[in-house]
Amino acid sequence: MGCNRSCGLITGAVIGAVLAVFGGILVPVGDMLIKNTVQKEAVLEEGTIAFKNWVKTDTRVYRQFWIFDVQNPEEVAVHSSKVKVKQRGPYTYRVRYLAKENITQDSENHTVSFLQPNGAIFEPSLSVGTEDDMFTILNLAVAAAPHLYPNTFIQGILNSLIKKSKSSMFQNRTLKELLWGYTDPFLNLVPYPVATTVGVFYPYNNTADGVYKVFNGKDDISKVGIIDTYKGKKHLSYWASYCDMINGTDASSFPPFIEKTRVLQFFSSDICRSIYAVFSAEMNLKGIPVYRFTLPSLAFASPLQNPDNHCFCTEKVISKDCTLYGVLDISKCKEGKPVYISLPHFLHASPEIAEPIEGLSPNEEEHSTYLDVEPITGFTLQFARRLQINILVKPAKKIEALKNLEHNYLVPILWLNETATIGDEKAAMFIDQVTGKINLFRLVQIILWSIGTVMFVVFMILYCACQWC
Repeated sequence: MGCNRSCGLITGAVIGAVLAVFGGILVPVGDMLIKNTVQKEAVLEEGTIAFKNWVKTDTRVYRQFWIFDVQNPEEVAVHSSKVKVKQRGPYTYRVRYLAKENITQDSENHTVSFLQPNGAIFEPSLSVGTEDDMFTILNLAVAAAPHLYPNTFIQGILNSLIKKSKSSMFQNRTLKELLWGYTDPFLNLVPYPVATTVGVFYPYNNTADGVYKVFNGKDDISKVGIIDTYKGKKHLSYWASYCDMINGTDASSFPPFIEKTRVLQFFSSDICRSIYAVFSAEMNLKGIPVYRFTLPSLAFASPLQNPDNHCFCTEKVISKDCTLYGVLDISKCKEGKPVYISLPHFLHASPEIAEPIEGLSPNEEEHSTYLDVEPITGFTLQFARRLQINILVKPAKKIEALKNLEHNYLVPILWLNETATIGDEKAAMFIDQVTGKINLFRLVQIILWSIGTVMFVVFMILYCACQWC
């Protein structure tokens, strides 16, 4: 009887040990299976989960605009006063709803090339007004004239055309005109061929961004989605390549298995460069654990603080020998137009830059850029990309509309927030197909290991007690 009991206890301990060992073995085996599955589904080729979502996203992407309406145009133009602005918005458009085109796989180089069509649909229900709302804004053509034509003789000729067209430093334009383009009366009088349509995002609708060529991850999953080459807007390819700035993905996804220490690099043709985000917090997004990566202030730092930004300081006087920070000069890829980008309301910028502007209220929560990335797959499940468009205005004695200015102005035109969040249905599907299965597998590992360990310990204690008795 005692022998049978001892044998039973030993058998239980053995079973417990086997379960514990099996559970322990499942951990590396399970991790390997998870890794292999994720690597397979993350490749950008027909039939994978990543490819389906990459070709056309089911998540709604919105681009919200806040326009800086100038309240004192005459005071600025005549007396060189501070520019008083009032933020109006949001005006919301749906973007990125069109599928990628001309998708071509290169099996030899393991890349895929494509075009990304552009389109914007106005969303009245998510906007404070209509596309016909009127704003007082900087006259983009007049402000750019002395930058594009520094010769004083030519400026004298342009001045006569500006006066003849009754143009001034500021103008009244509708939202639709400001964003998507209008025929400028001053440029329309120029006697030689020039582009007469002006708009912050002109041309946009019915155009395409690219050609992009990215790695599909077939040979090396750590490179999936990373841009190999880009042929896009005029001057952009040269400018970005010269500055060694075409790095990273398009930010919709990143190579899988993301660590908190990784710096996420992504490229945006809107700002003519790659930029990066660093880990800031762990978040829970609709039941899915994600890592939040934010754009650091160092990304907009002066070249003295961040040497990577040396290419974005080409004008030494206004930038005070490249010591000012918080704005980046992207005129080289805007055909010489004096366009500068910054975070909204000049967040993290030198105080001198915002000093001539009244009505700004920088706020970290509202104006910073972030990405919420699921770390196992590398998919971006939520993001908010925020930036501000500014135009540099300089005094020009030969142009009457600008001759009374006593100093330079970096005039904010608008700021935007491009944002998207995975939908409830899509989140539930993601949990079911990805994180749910992974968590279930890991739970089984833990349960088997725990039960086996407990069984082994308990039965060994009982066996020892039985032998002692």
